[in-house]
Amino acid sequence: MIQSSMVNPKISHRPTICYRPIQPSDLEILEQIHSDLFPVRYESEFFQNVVNGRDIVSWAAVDRSRPNGKSDEPIGFVTARIVLAKDSEIADLLSYDSTKVDQTLVYILTLGVVEAYRNLGIATALIHEVIKYASSIPVCRAVYLHVISYNNPAIHLYKKMSFKCVRRLQGFYFINGQHYDSYLFVFYLNGGRSPCSPLEFVTFVVNCMKTGLKSVAAKLIKNEDKGVRLPKHKETRRLISTQNKRMIKTESSGGEYV
Repeated sequence: MIQSSMVNPKISHRPTICYRPIQPSDLEILEQIHSDLFPVRYESEFFQNVVNGRDIVSWAAVDRSRPNGKSDEPIGFVTARIVLAKDSEIADLLSYDSTKVDQTLVYILTLGVVEAYRNLGIATALIHEVIKYASSIPVCRAVYLHVISYNNPAIHLYKKMSFKCVRRLQGFYFINGQHYDSYLFVFYLNGGRSPCSPLEFVTFVVNCMKTGLKSVAAKLIKNEDKGVRLPKHKETRRLISTQNKRMIKTESSGGEYV
């Protein structure tokens, strides 16, 4: 459990923020906060799954210094679910061993902090809880989430925490009769990473060629030092070409360029 003491002018006392798993007694307040914060409606089944830990992991932020018997009442939360990497929508954005079918991801479902407790680092701490949890799973390769395109504070937060914005989804959200775009953010971990870009591929090939040329040059110099007669110019070109091809074939045999 993480604790921190901070000052916020919207709060009449000095809060002491702690983080714990969400529990069944949080059901009513969790439903209320979601209703207050989000423009979309969540089904009752979702909240039952959250508070009872049915395929969902979650954490609540509470203020231990809060008066009037509310010291254990959530003032922030994050909910997340484990999904199989091969079945996820970011499978094409993830470089991983597809032969290992048990590799997973953690998808953040909801994240929120009540207005009076914002700008205290609570959302950051809640995301750290998710990242720490995901990092503890050896087969987990990334944490990912969606954020609506106009939520600039959230977008800034994820970028600050080294999440990568990998895709914009047109019309992903439908709220009050209107479509809104979504950004897809990914935080890679445990060896997970994005597939290489075209530039990275070209850089890889060039480096392989440079390595091959240096290797051939070193051998020629070594032979010259030993008094061995150098091959003719035509044969030298063939040797360099063959060496380059062998080097590129060996290095790219894994099928991935990262």
